[in-house]
Amino acid sequence: MKLTSLELNGRRAVGVVDPDAGVVWIPAGMPEDAGSDMLALIRGCGELKTGLEERGEHVPLSDVRILAPIPRPPRNIICVGKNYHAHAEEFTRSGFDAGARIEEAVPTKPIIFSKPPETVIADGDPIRYPHGVSDSIDYEAELGVVIGKGGRAITKADAYSHVLGYTIINDMTARDLQSEHKQWFLGKSLDTFCPMGPWLVTADELEPENLVVKCWVNDELRQNANTSDLIFDIPTLIETISAGITLYPGDIIATGTPAGVGIGFNPPKFMKPGDRVTVEISGLGRLSNVLT
Repeated sequence: MKLTSLELNGRRAVGVVDPDAGVVWIPAGMPEDAGSDMLALIRGCGELKTGLEERGEHVPLSDVRILAPIPRPPRNIICVGKNYHAHAEEFTRSGFDAGARIEEAVPTKPIIFSKPPETVIADGDPIRYPHGVSDSIDYEAELGVVIGKGGRAITKADAYSHVLGYTIINDMTARDLQSEHKQWFLGKSLDTFCPMGPWLVTADELEPENLVVKCWVNDELRQNANTSDLIFDIPTLIETISAGITLYPGDIIATGTPAGVGIGFNPPKFMKPGDRVTVEISGLGRLSNVLT
């Protein structure tokens, strides 16, 4: 099931998308809060498909505005750094990993940071170029994991039972800020720096350990990898994060980006105003935004 947050005739709703047919249907008979807010739906429905039978209003996709699946996440997006072998090595070679040696490029424990909720924008929304703040703007195509059942000290064996579904995330980054401030928060957290979407695909539709991740800047394919190449898989990430931090329904984990980011080229290929960045993950659709 592909779930979306949307706007239709000035009202917000949660819908179920059939992208092949070009329609979205808005389930009938749901509580008002769950019918208009993805977070309320996630928190209140338990087994999400219960009560989402295909009845209600059918609308052409072209008639609605698709929002980010969770337009305002309840907490910071939890992100993972250097979680593909080739990307960890390209990042170290770039010189932005100050003092690191190539033989130390691959981390032995997950690197965790976060992005605030204000960074989230939808498919098609403009990414704001931070004039006067940064001129080294980069992209990072990532698989996003959406938590459906909260918990603490979740084991790897139980991790997938806590996952509601998946979405696409573009972890936009100001590389100069990332380098200058050492901690990654500022460089990752500028307004509009987390395009997300176009929808949330429930876990039963995907094999998350075998998804193709691609990213284009304009018409140039920059990233092309598979989630099977993750250094730390999704169960390991959930176990690591939840060991001392309670996860809640609606929390989002961005699992890291593969090789091919702008900083990995010599010279670097940073984005310019007017550039379009498009991320595609098998089974999840396409997320496309222009830097303006």
